[in-house]
Amino acid sequence: MSRSYLRHQSGRMFENNFLEACSRVHPSVPFLFYIPLTLGLYAWSLYGGKTTLGYSALFVPLGVLTWLGMEYSLHRYFFHWEGNGPFTRRVHEITHGYHHKYPDDADRLVMPLGASIPLAIVIGGLLWLVGQPVATIPYFLGIVWGYLVYDFLHWSTHHRTPRTAWGKALRAHHMAHHFATPDRNFGISNMWVDILVGSGGRRPKRTEQPEQPEGQRPEVTSGVTE
Repeated sequence: MSRSYLRHQSGRMFENNFLEACSRVHPSVPFLFYIPLTLGLYAWSLYGGKTTLGYSALFVPLGVLTWLGMEYSLHRYFFHWEGNGPFTRRVHEITHGYHHKYPDDADRLVMPLGASIPLAIVIGGLLWLVGQPVATIPYFLGIVWGYLVYDFLHWSTHHRTPRTAWGKALRAHHMAHHFATPDRNFGISNMWVDILVGSGGRRPKRTEQPEQPEGQRPEVTSGVTE
């Protein structure tokens, strides 16, 4: 499986100017929106006795782990699902196909609020129906905070030069997904989920091209080299 891509470029996702503007987001927007909101919710729940520090110590990490499972599943089974018709393929193009085609577009490296807010409302609504806010509030916060870490690390792997061995390994893991093995390496904020389920992969090592006989041109493939 290979995908064509255009480096250091961007393109339009929608013909409608309003939708096009909504599809672009500065990388700081999710953090400016969700951090004050979730910290305010946490302070309110602690002050009002809705939850406790003890429950938070248990359910925030469980929420983060839940997000890691959601991140992997959404990326592998939804973002990379193209379906069989023009509608499903258009959905794929909007949700993820554009990012693979223009991997360096800085305005589309984090999830826009128009996508993340409905998802947060659905998750929060389901947890509200469950009741037990002493557990569900810190669990919900863990999911949101896990998502923010994911957004930051995805932006970093594309936009920043890693300085640590872990950062370099994570970037290589994600770049292999983009430029060599788009059907592998679905973990974005981590590598261990791919290792756990056996969906990890590496970019093939570069090999020197054999000398071509005079008058022949080498075959050119698209989308498999950075």
